[in-house]
Amino acid sequence: MPINKNIYSLKLLIIIIGVLIVIMVFFYLQNNWITKTRLKVNLQKLPKNFDGFKIIHISDLHNKSFGKEQQYLVKQIKVEKPNIIIITGDLIDSRRYNEDIAMQFVNEAIKIAPVYYVTGNHEMRSGRFESLEKELIKSGVYVLRNRWERVDIEGQSIIIAGADDPYTRIRNREPIVIEQYLQEITKDLEENSFKILLSHRPEKIHRYAAYGFDLVFSGHGHGGQVRIPFIGGLVVPNQGFFPKYSSGMHNIDNTTIIISRGLGNSIIPQRIFNRPEIIITELLSK
Repeated sequence: MPINKNIYSLKLLIIIIGVLIVIMVFFYLQNNWITKTRLKVNLQKLPKNFDGFKIIHISDLHNKSFGKEQQYLVKQIKVEKPNIIIITGDLIDSRRYNEDIAMQFVNEAIKIAPVYYVTGNHEMRSGRFESLEKELIKSGVYVLRNRWERVDIEGQSIIIAGADDPYTRIRNREPIVIEQYLQEITKDLEENSFKILLSHRPEKIHRYAAYGFDLVFSGHGHGGQVRIPFIGGLVVPNQGFFPKYSSGMHNIDNTTIIISRGLGNSIIPQRIFNRPEIIITELLSK
């Protein structure tokens, strides 16, 4: 009888250890196994020369490392042969600021394609963005601080604009700040031009649409951090529980917004059913 009890105890221990290993592997993969989301967007105003234009969308790295010198992340981007790479904020994390890890990725990404970047709330909150901005500009990144750049292909062009994150310690000032930024960006833009906006916060989509942007790229919400299968993200800053704009593609009036679930973590260290994401967007001219 004691022998049977010992065998039972051993089997139970093996099962418990097995379950713990499976859970640990699951958690590790949820934070480190990059997923690629592929989107094709039909855009009526897109110039014909930009048909098939490929954009890699990166957001919310938060100092995370993906292999030595970010080689795993870089490899996933390089194989896609993008026309441009865009970064929609939070390259660093204000709570554990590490400029070097962020620049490891940027210095490799710029070798693949032109890089366009806007700030997130963590850059603005860190109080150290001036140093990071200098390094980004030095590396050749287009740092879009309430301004725009023109991209040309054989005589046709599109506009890529960027809005600073409206972070302020006075929370009810943020709607006023983003309005000022959008006014500043659009004051010299031709109304009929095809306009892309990079802006960290997706919940401002109705304001972006009001200013006539055709396509918007955002991040910020980490996909809800924890995603419930068939339901979506659990909670997103500035949107609360079960947010409407946590990931994917949405249409408001004549504006399409694409929201990245991001790559890293900040306050909450673990993703669940929400692997790090790279978005590959192909623009199609109707």
